[in-house]
Amino acid sequence: MKNNPKQENSLKHVLFGSLIGTTIEFFDFYIYANAAVLVFPQLFFPGSDSTTSVIESLATFAVAFFARPIGSAVFGHYGDKIGRKTTLVVALLTMGVSTVCIGLLPTYASIGILAPILLTVCRFGQGLGLGGEWGGAVLLAIENAPPNKRAWYGMFPQLGAPIGLLLSGGTFLILGDVLTNEQFFDYGWRIPFIASSVLVVVGFYIRLKITETPSFVQSVEAKEQVKIPLVTILKKYQKELIFGTFAAVTTFVVFYLMTVFSLSWATTNLGFARRDFLIIQLFSVLFFGFSIPISAIIADKFGRRKVLIAVSIAIVFFGFLFAAFLDSGSVTFITIFLCLGMTLMGLTYGPLGTFLSELFPTEVRYSGASLTFNLAGIIGAAFAPMIAIWFATHYGLTYVGYYLSIAAVITVLALLFVSKKIHKF
Repeated sequence: MKNNPKQENSLKHVLFGSLIGTTIEFFDFYIYANAAVLVFPQLFFPGSDSTTSVIESLATFAVAFFARPIGSAVFGHYGDKIGRKTTLVVALLTMGVSTVCIGLLPTYASIGILAPILLTVCRFGQGLGLGGEWGGAVLLAIENAPPNKRAWYGMFPQLGAPIGLLLSGGTFLILGDVLTNEQFFDYGWRIPFIASSVLVVVGFYIRLKITETPSFVQSVEAKEQVKIPLVTILKKYQKELIFGTFAAVTTFVVFYLMTVFSLSWATTNLGFARRDFLIIQLFSVLFFGFSIPISAIIADKFGRRKVLIAVSIAIVFFGFLFAAFLDSGSVTFITIFLCLGMTLMGLTYGPLGTFLSELFPTEVRYSGASLTFNLAGIIGAAFAPMIAIWFATHYGLTYVGYYLSIAAVITVLALLFVSKKIHKF
């Protein structure tokens, strides 16, 4: 008997299934980002000056971005060959187990140099899982969507990013309020990593209730599958892969400047208390979340590519305001700055998953969309916090803004040159 996902997959299961997975994945990913700035420099990289310890800690943060394309290739291969559902479940478990293990790691004081090595291994596992998770979650949504609502459906997994960030930042904020500084560094930082296991169980249950997407089933029935999706992409879709990657770069740069870099810079150079700046960041994340559905509505009406070009041009000009706002010394100006940045992030992030997925046909879509997204992560995010700290330390915040503006110009050019063809679903 043929599996008919159109009958078995309810709208509720599809959208919640795509949202819950990315929420869990990004919660796990962002608690590491917070810990990499607030905790790991002292516990896993002691002995250096504070700036060096932070940079060493952020280097482990960058490791996941190099693991993500590997995860894209591995999980994308099986997602295009055996199906979206099974691949998504395995990717979720990979990320979840790696995160829990981080919460159980002994620190440098206990086992010396082995501690940061094990931390790096677990971080690699996080990136591997996320590399396979994002593309599958997006495809789960848009391959079940009507043609005129693909950006709207594709927006739901993207909402996992602000929700995950709110949960992770809120968790660290609460822990900071209820625990002393000594308790937080002794055991408190471990709680969100270990507690993520509960979220993984929930996501695992939801994913098991979902069947395959109609597009994948039709592709299998039509015998359109290819032997090795990655090889097909490299042979037939180089333009989509290259320009799609650079089209997504600015999304990563702006996000990690607004979150990881700004948190590190504000708490080490601007005199902000950790709790105070986390509150400002969490407030700005609300603008990130609200702007995602707005961008999806606009993208369905005017086109994904046009929206991304317009927002990227706006980010070019936003970069010139970087120092004026962040170095103003005004809590109000800094809050406005973060809210503007996160709004622009949401406007570019909302239609991005749908845009990248439409660049590739069904038989290589999981691999293609995942690779472009995660290769962009290496270019736009892996070293963004470290590059920004280096620029800010040596040349001032103005050059951090220039860095963002240049990235946005590159993205605009990539969007102008990328294929305008939309593959069938």
